[in-house]
Amino acid sequence: MAEPLGGAVHKYKLFKNDIPQDIDWGGTVAVDTETLGLVPVRDRLCVVQLCSASGEVFIVQMERYDSSPNLIKLFDDENVLKVFHFARFDLAVLRHYLRVLPYPIYCTKVASKLARMNTERHSLPELCQFFLGERLIKEQQKSDWGAKVLTEQQLAYAASDVIHLHAIREKLNVLLEREDRVSMAVGVFEFLRFCADLDLDQTDYRYLIEH
Repeated sequence: MAEPLGGAVHKYKLFKNDIPQDIDWGGTVAVDTETLGLVPVRDRLCVVQLCSASGEVFIVQMERYDSSPNLIKLFDDENVLKVFHFARFDLAVLRHYLRVLPYPIYCTKVASKLARMNTERHSLPELCQFFLGERLIKEQQKSDWGAKVLTEQQLAYAASDVIHLHAIREKLNVLLEREDRVSMAVGVFEFLRFCADLDLDQTDYRYLIEH
């Protein structure tokens, strides 16, 4: 069962280990993770943040990985699209710690690389600025996400990493349609799920496609 930690933090709801089972995601959920580093098999998963299609944000502090049935059910739900930025990393983290591989997925970083060939700037702050005119501050990215009590600044940062993904996806979809690259994007999204296992196995998948 999800354990609420004092209810809402500003407009973000904070939970421990799991989410309530009766959330209406609206068919799409934005997802991000916070870890203690960038090596999934070494640097533990500390936070999972989620944003519904209506803009409601849920932040889940992970203290154990065997008490998240509702979270796992969401990631397994084929009727809810999971939107990530740099999905390759988050998928590997979720695969390693929660033993779940979310499906179906969408990656705004991949979509941007396919739809915006005129630039090499595909980070989340760049997309927020380009599409929404929003300035995303990343100073909390390397803070201590393993702390027992997260700061207000950390919670605001965690929420900001997911709350804009729905709008960015809509903007990218227009460009993907315009450039006739929708099917290509879908194919790459499918491949990213296989990349999670390759990354956890520390396999350099590039040798599989090189001549």
